[in-house]
Amino acid sequence: MATRSRQYRPGKRTTVWLVIATGLASIATGIAAIATGAGVGPLGAVVPEWIRNTAAFSGTVLGFFLLLAAYGLRRGFRVAAVAAAALALFSAAHGLAQSSPYSAPLVLLSVAAFVALLSNRGRFDRRLSLSQSQAAVLTAVVGVLAYGTVGSYAIRREFSGLETLFDAFYFTLVTASTVGYGDVTPQSEPARLFALSLVVLGPASLGVAVGTLFAPAIEGRLSDTLGRMTDARLARLEDHVVVLGYDDPTKPVLEELADRTTFVVITPDEDRAARLSDRNVDVLTADPTDEETLERVQIGEAAAVVAATWNEAEDALAVLTARQVSPEVRIVAVSVAGSADKLRRAGADVVIDPRAIFGRMTVDAALDGGDGVGGAGADERGTVGGADGSEETGESNEAGEGGEEDEGATGETDETADGVDETDGRP
Repeated sequence: MATRSRQYRPGKRTTVWLVIATGLASIATGIAAIATGAGVGPLGAVVPEWIRNTAAFSGTVLGFFLLLAAYGLRRGFRVAAVAAAALALFSAAHGLAQSSPYSAPLVLLSVAAFVALLSNRGRFDRRLSLSQSQAAVLTAVVGVLAYGTVGSYAIRREFSGLETLFDAFYFTLVTASTVGYGDVTPQSEPARLFALSLVVLGPASLGVAVGTLFAPAIEGRLSDTLGRMTDARLARLEDHVVVLGYDDPTKPVLEELADRTTFVVITPDEDRAARLSDRNVDVLTADPTDEETLERVQIGEAAAVVAATWNEAEDALAVLTARQVSPEVRIVAVSVAGSADKLRRAGADVVIDPRAIFGRMTVDAALDGGDGVGGAGADERGTVGGADGSEETGESNEAGEGGEEDEGATGETDETADGVDETDGRP
């Protein structure tokens, strides 16, 4: 029996969790170093104290950036993978610079996360696209921060406690966020007017930015609650089964899949999609024969594809499209109206004929005393009959008793038994 081999690669989820663990370790290591002042590690004799102290503080901040990058990785963004790889290297350097007894796990996790990101770099391929409103508010926030920093530094003599460019940025940030510690204060009327402009512009731009940038995440959470598939959820699919099409005969397939693995159904029928959503089934309302749709459901990361549109032409087109989009994925197709040959030529690895299975099992149950499911006369899978509807012999018949196995005159079929025609997916 011909099979398709798939090269094993570490999963995206493992990579994301490694980045999360690195971020948490960076935060914990930094806090521990700040709280205890521990700095007698392997490199304690060569690392100056001010570098250790700076690395402890900045390492804590770096940990939060790693957690932010992990959020982007969960959504499959390429820019998040690049940022996480760079941050992992910085995190390892921070662990060495801290030279703390607690930094060894941080260095190991950072290296592991970097290696995992490199080996999975092709799996994070989603581009970060901002809407016009999101780009506008980001520009506004950057503009306000630049305005406050440059402006306050230009009139720094009018302020008390403001001497450097960092002091100006600090004053701008605490004023725009309405924190206002009071350590930097305006001493003249022009300085107070400038501070008032920051009080108005800063909170307004930050408030609009938070609402605009995080609205998609809130909408995505609501969509999850309502049972709708979002791009973020689709990007997280891995080692799943893609079911192309849905009809009443497909219900048993979904019931079996629900007990064994993750799956997503693609159907263009909105009413059927709504019924599936009500049953908490992941469903995408789209054309199962469209390449873009198959890419959205991560068919390249799927364990298998089941084509069951119950339409001869649509099944063949769906199998053909799936094979073109993902040449390595295993495709199982359901034969309708004697379409087994077409499905094999389209690229299906396994073709199942429900009519042949039903006919043979019914006769077995009636004449041989079988129970109808794997009973007498059926093999261990409980399905018998040729893919073209005719009776065939399989591994459990005379060939399994020492007879000579008949591979067929054409040589196209590697194994035909019990309504299951397994081929190499090529005509």
